[in-house]
Amino acid sequence: MIAKTTFGLEEVLARELLLLGATDVLKINRAVSFTGDQSLLYRANYCCRTALRILKPLFHFEILKQGDLYDRLYAYRWEDLIDPEQTLSIDAVISYTVFTNSQYVAQKSKDAIVDRLRDKLGKRPSVDLDNADMRINVHLFKDLCTVSLDSSGPSLHRRGYRKSTGPAPINEVLAAGLVLLSGWDVTTPLFDPMCGSGTLLIEAAMIAKNLPAGHFRDFYSFMKWNDFDSGLWERIRAEALHRVSTIPLTLFGNDRSGSALEAAAHNLRYTGFQRDIALTEVSFEESAPPAKTGFIICNPPYDERIKLDDAVAFYKMIGNTLKRKYSGYQAWFISSDIESLKFIGLRPSRKIVVFNGPLECRFVKFEVFPEKKTGDKNLTG
Repeated sequence: MIAKTTFGLEEVLARELLLLGATDVLKINRAVSFTGDQSLLYRANYCCRTALRILKPLFHFEILKQGDLYDRLYAYRWEDLIDPEQTLSIDAVISYTVFTNSQYVAQKSKDAIVDRLRDKLGKRPSVDLDNADMRINVHLFKDLCTVSLDSSGPSLHRRGYRKSTGPAPINEVLAAGLVLLSGWDVTTPLFDPMCGSGTLLIEAAMIAKNLPAGHFRDFYSFMKWNDFDSGLWERIRAEALHRVSTIPLTLFGNDRSGSALEAAAHNLRYTGFQRDIALTEVSFEESAPPAKTGFIICNPPYDERIKLDDAVAFYKMIGNTLKRKYSGYQAWFISSDIESLKFIGLRPSRKIVVFNGPLECRFVKFEVFPEKKTGDKNLTG
């Protein structure tokens, strides 16, 4: 199988899959390949925090000319997998191939599959791009075509708990990945000083309590497959929920936007974390540390979807606030504004390249020590 993820989270996802019992785990670009049975397919969808979707490859073939795509897809026994009463969608990804347009590849693939079903069963399925019963992934790399069933359906970042959002919310998979990359130990106080609608804090709470990533989600595409085992699925869910912890949490979220905090409070009520996460309406520069020491993980504005009047001044404020108030904290910030990050004025002890959607970002760690006397060179980079 193939678990797809975002760039920079491949190592984290590989560790998750190994813990779930996967074998032959191999990191590839924006994905991890692995081997497992039907129960692992269900478990990976339900439990993996950093997977976007889980693909089950059906067959591979070489493409030497464009006509090979239709011919080889038409020859496959789709009637054994798809009921013509079901809806269908095709996702095509192409790289260095004879085709130049992924939409064309998706269209030709769809034509081959529905033509086969019409010829064999007398009826063709309809297409539903948003909520299809059966999702098929066609991946072309050079002259190799891999055709897979998408077991997830809607992307796994759609956890189901985010009922309210503010501007530019962070993707849930990326949020979970940042928490796992940071090395937070779940017992240390965790603080997001620009928490928006609360995604980072909710993902942290789910990690700390070992609550499955899919706990608030009610549909996966594998439920529409003709080999769906509802008894096995219920056992996997029950086993995962049996491992949920009741550990008390010390999580804190601030934001200067009252509307963002209203959205966060709504999401906390839905998830049941309203007693685990304390919210305060205050800007970072005016904030007070919620604990003597702790972790900060923050997704500040990048000057992309949320515009900043003065990005340099904004990032200088972050650095000044850290140095004045947050001695003893480990602070992680993600941003695509690589130049402005330098104006935080602290030397990062780690830099990790990740992507937030199409934006290449740095996830950087600052260890905040007491301010040194003038002339000390340890603080500034």
